[in-house]
Amino acid sequence: MRARKHFELKDAASFKQSLLQWASQFEEVVFLDSNYHKDNYPSYDAILAVDAQSYVRAKVGEAFEALYRYKKELQDWVFGYLGYDLKNEMEALVSNNADGLEYEDLYFFQPRRLILVKENRVEFLYLDQYKEWIFHDFEEILKGKTEKTDRPSPCEKPKIRLRIHKEEYLAKVSEVLKRIQLGDIYEVNVCQEFFVEDCEIDPLATFENLNTISASPFAAFFKWDHKYALCASPERYLKRIGETVISQPIKGTAARSMDVQEDQQLRNALKQDSKEQAENVMIVDLVRNDLSKKSKKGSVEVEELFGIYTFKQVHQMISTVKAEFDRTVDSLEIIKDSFPMGSMTGAPKIAAMEIIEETEVSKRGLYSGAIGYFTPTDDFDFNVVIRSILFHADRKYVSYTVGGAITANSIPLKEYEECLLKAKAMRSVLESQGD
Repeated sequence: MRARKHFELKDAASFKQSLLQWASQFEEVVFLDSNYHKDNYPSYDAILAVDAQSYVRAKVGEAFEALYRYKKELQDWVFGYLGYDLKNEMEALVSNNADGLEYEDLYFFQPRRLILVKENRVEFLYLDQYKEWIFHDFEEILKGKTEKTDRPSPCEKPKIRLRIHKEEYLAKVSEVLKRIQLGDIYEVNVCQEFFVEDCEIDPLATFENLNTISASPFAAFFKWDHKYALCASPERYLKRIGETVISQPIKGTAARSMDVQEDQQLRNALKQDSKEQAENVMIVDLVRNDLSKKSKKGSVEVEELFGIYTFKQVHQMISTVKAEFDRTVDSLEIIKDSFPMGSMTGAPKIAAMEIIEETEVSKRGLYSGAIGYFTPTDDFDFNVVIRSILFHADRKYVSYTVGGAITANSIPLKEYEECLLKAKAMRSVLESQGD
């Protein structure tokens, strides 16, 4: 059981900033930030879960069963992530590529302290045995006081390297196009890793800089066991509210411009781009199929097709798919039927994942997985781990990965340029280390 106490805030934005600073003292942290984006399915402006009472970590082969037992036993809030390579648990697939991070395939924890911010109100939900901490913690956050910090000295001008270089990437995309022409696949998301070795970063400052640059609706700061995910994701994977489940896949990206008129032209061009629409509708159909496996008959619908949403760095084409489920259907069953998300694989999904393993040279791990939470009533909300910097502090290894959907109309050079556009914010933040 959890003790509940709420407070009114004079300055919610300032409180939210202090909240993350205060959280840095704990060994386990999940901070989810909407950056005040609004949609038809809002959650909270920010959520902070810290200080694990218990946790579950697992590798492929036992992960979903371990998580099912864990959340069923607790029937409480649990926060964590699902790694992309959990695909191997559901299908006869493998992940043999290079892995500089070596994160667990799945990690979730039950927080002793849970703090929810919505507009000018903050709610503290602490496990009953720790309820006496609430007033003390609230005062400490207001003061901006942190008992201890782990702020390493970042390396200056980190040398960002590529797992594959431009010409090799272009050749790989050309090979994928041949597979599309042969009819092996309709669409496949091809990604490439950028990495830095023997490098320290300040995770908190890096996340704050990345979140300021991107201000995305599904941003996340995740810390556990000397590992970090600094995520500026614009994409929601899945959300459940009672019997309703929604997915909001992104396919379609356009650059921003400082010139207002040109920026609007870029936005309009994205909306009318037949190639981007084709990419988007293929994934929408894939999501509809995934959700239809256990949803109520006839309940799957496309609530919005080809919506254009503007963020600080890019314009994105986002669609919303909705379905209704009986409350008796466990949330993990819904996730297993749709994971990994179609926007990061392609169609048909299994064939796409096979080609991804053949084409890419890095193990995806947490990248293109999902970060989020389950509630005591088995509702959930998860993002897609993209536009993210991953950092293993013990290994001094920093990584970010970007990709794009390859379809029959793709031009390899333009796909490469789109990757660089998506990587812009992460590269800028890392190159500013030590400034």
